Amino acid sequence: MNTSVRQAPGRNTAGRDAESAARGEAALGEARLRIAVELGYPSNIGAQCAAVRREVTERLRTWAGMDVSDLQVSVERLHSAHGRHTDQERVR
Repeated sequence: MNTSVRQAPGRNTAGRDAESAARGEAALGEARLRIAVELGYPSNIGAQCAAVRREVTERLRTWAGMDVSDLQVSVERLHSAHGRHTDQERVR
């Protein structure tokens, strides 16, 4: 996973807490992420990648008070539900 993080211009981070984040106040900074995932197949790959984007964006906003300006999700490997005999198998 590659990550780039920067503080929002002109923001003072002192006094920010979970309550202010829950009220939807402006984020403390911005993050750009690239994530590689392994997914089961057959499945709706687009929907799974969208779910990863939503989850990562929500958690980063909640835990760190940061917005995600760019999140790239790439599928590194697909796991077949029909042929799981060893950990080494790949779907090509």
